Amino acid sequence: MATDLPGTDVVVVGLGAAGGVAVLPLTQAGLKVIGLEAGGWLGSRDFAPDELRNNLRNWPQAVQKAAREAPTVRTHDNTTARQGGHPMMNAVGGTTMHYWAQSWRLNPWDFKVVSETTRRYGAARIPANSTVEDWPFGLEELENFYDKVEYAVGVSGKAGNINGALNATGNIFEGARAREYPMPPLRGSMFTELMSDAARRLGMNPFQGPAAITTEAYEGRSACLYHGFCNKGGCHVRAKSSTAFTTIPKAMETGNLEIVTHAQVTKIVSNSGGKVTGVEYVRGNEVYFQPADVVLLSSYAYENTRLLLLSKSSAFPAGLANHSGQVGRHYFSHHQGAGVQALFPGNLNNWYGLPAQGVAVDEWADDNFDHSELDFIGGGNLWVHTDRRPIAAASMSTFGRAPNWGSQWKAFIMENADRSNSAYIQKTTLPYSHNYLDLDPVVKDPLGLPVTRITARHGENELRIAAFTQEKMEQWYREAGAIEVNRSNISNTMGASTHAYGGTRMGDNPQTNVVDRWGFAHEAPNLGILGASVMGTSGARNPTLTVQALSWRSAEHLINNWRSITS
Repeated sequence: MATDLPGTDVVVVGLGAAGGVAVLPLTQAGLKVIGLEAGGWLGSRDFAPDELRNNLRNWPQAVQKAAREAPTVRTHDNTTARQGGHPMMNAVGGTTMHYWAQSWRLNPWDFKVVSETTRRYGAARIPANSTVEDWPFGLEELENFYDKVEYAVGVSGKAGNINGALNATGNIFEGARAREYPMPPLRGSMFTELMSDAARRLGMNPFQGPAAITTEAYEGRSACLYHGFCNKGGCHVRAKSSTAFTTIPKAMETGNLEIVTHAQVTKIVSNSGGKVTGVEYVRGNEVYFQPADVVLLSSYAYENTRLLLLSKSSAFPAGLANHSGQVGRHYFSHHQGAGVQALFPGNLNNWYGLPAQGVAVDEWADDNFDHSELDFIGGGNLWVHTDRRPIAAASMSTFGRAPNWGSQWKAFIMENADRSNSAYIQKTTLPYSHNYLDLDPVVKDPLGLPVTRITARHGENELRIAAFTQEKMEQWYREAGAIEVNRSNISNTMGASTHAYGGTRMGDNPQTNVVDRWGFAHEAPNLGILGASVMGTSGARNPTLTVQALSWRSAEHLINNWRSITS
């Protein structure tokens, strides 16, 4: 039997990238908010530059719960799903505690994939079986919220398009923005300058990528020290702009935010009229019911879907907000990265640094190039960065020049440890009818609840983008002087990913989408859903900043329409 708690205006489930941003405008507007977080607070001891613990053991202090409820994965309906890893972690701040902090806006094309592809190439160019839709609004609607988040958390970068005025030191392909980033980009390195020079010789426009990392003192936080181990590591000087260091403390200062840690939400409760009334959660050995006028679900794409499907009731026998059968549909991820590795003749001075300290090329992203003679739509963002750690360096490819063990291997590693680089190419990924999330009928978490099951594989469109962008990446490396280049094998596998999208897609049509253009459920009007689960396209870049901009937008909509949403 659950213990009933006093009610509140809003309960936010999950205080990571999405929920950790939403609490700021809500509390500043005077709403009383209770944030339920499955993990706890992390401190300086959790941010030690420990490659073994952070990268190989995957921050065990913060992922234990997530690891015990990792999704299962399969590629087809008729195959058995097998347990995989989980990219999520549990803590106040969520994955913004240890993510790479790349903070990209989507480009204009990403919001209008269907209409723009049809206009330029004809409707037949949309891949068969893809369920992709245009977003219900364009970049111009989200720009203001991108801007608010960039300044609230502290994002560094260089604008390439301010109100239509292009600047070649930034991304000239980006959509128009109202003003410059709040601070300049991360500094370059010998290697990024080498790659930038090569890109310019190829006629491309390289630029330093945007990052939620401070490059100068910002709101009482230190500038980045470039000490390394930022890859899956926390920041002991708080230069990484996690919501735990930025928007959440600001929300707490209002006196309107109460945080309950180690609270595992198991059900969103709804009444016979279809409105949600609060959530049930487990803390320790006790079960509690937290009543609320509004519930904002902001756990993760996999967990957002899972909680809705677990929240069955007489009003929603197939899962909360799922009369249309859309919960779990339109799933996709950036799981296949189309990686490329290069070996150079001399040292690159790439020790330490951070993954967000890199240079990008957007010429081959989105629809920035003519696809008329190609057999795919979309593209990839080419990205190279500094960041080298001892264990990772010892695991580098030998490029066929030495065996993978023994004295020859050791000699090769000692000579070449600072001469290699790996590029992670993110690409356009579309949703398909054969890709979805549901509840695994066999595998359960420690509470006896089914875990999420991923049924997904890449389409031919994505595989062709991967091959195309690998070729462009190899050309870039060769121009920079690489003497060997390896391309990673391309497969159609699409497993659990930090870049997971869909499952509760946003759109005006309730027959094909779970939430409306503001992020509130078509079938449960006082239930808001935050996170990449509402996104219908990925773009060729990281989702976090878009997730945060959408969250701020949903929060403001709730504030401005409180009576109609809660009545």
